[in-house]
Amino acid sequence: MGIRTDLAAESINLADTKDYFCEKNGNFELHFAEILKEENTDKPSGKYVTLYFDDVEKITDLKPLEEQFLKTLSLLNLKGENVLVAGLGNRDITADSIGPKTAEKILATRHIMGEFAKSIGLEGLKSVSVTVPDVLGKTGVEVQEILSGIVSKTGVDTVIVIDALCAKNESRIFKTIQFTDSGIAPGSGVKNSRREISKSTLGVKVIAIGVPTVIEFPNNDNNLIVTPKECDLLSDRLSEIIARCLNLYLQPNIDPEVLFSLV
Repeated sequence: MGIRTDLAAESINLADTKDYFCEKNGNFELHFAEILKEENTDKPSGKYVTLYFDDVEKITDLKPLEEQFLKTLSLLNLKGENVLVAGLGNRDITADSIGPKTAEKILATRHIMGEFAKSIGLEGLKSVSVTVPDVLGKTGVEVQEILSGIVSKTGVDTVIVIDALCAKNESRIFKTIQFTDSGIAPGSGVKNSRREISKSTLGVKVIAIGVPTVIEFPNNDNNLIVTPKECDLLSDRLSEIIARCLNLYLQPNIDPEVLFSLV
């Protein structure tokens, strides 16, 4: 049995896919590829952008990473005016906590739209909702069911989900972000895959942002899930970076200083 991976870049040769290109900017690499249905891969068809970078603890200047992040979301044609951000995973398991940690730092604005937003000097604010649906083992409800309910009741046109992934190369752990419009199966990073979250299941555009946090090693009858000893610090740092970039992208009409004072 081979080592499992949720990364498209580790599953196939992206250079052989449609519209592939790679860009390098300092210590960052951006790889774009579109996987078609007929291609020989177990990955769902769709657009995939893989962003590689150095150790996040050593990144002092966030501007280059922000630029790459914002470009990535543009490549996936993220233009929603009523967006739901969902942090998937289990807050109590360090390697599975990056989704909830990121969601906690996203500015929710749906409740302060329209005339009220104008009255407090936030004209141009876009509608953003945030949820941390937790895991089936705690709620008894599939994450897909929770998100479907929110989408149907709030008129959301785009869902952004953030979750932990599994990689097979240790150099990818906490140094890679995978973006895709193909959806995601919650819990895949810790081998607890649940119902798919995608456009076909929710009825709206879905952008999945995944960070590899673990490696699974087959070991006879027992599989080992391994993560860095600094997992908690890395998860905290990367969730801050992802949330910062998402806030900037989702609220382009708000001055960044004002934006971050509200989070």
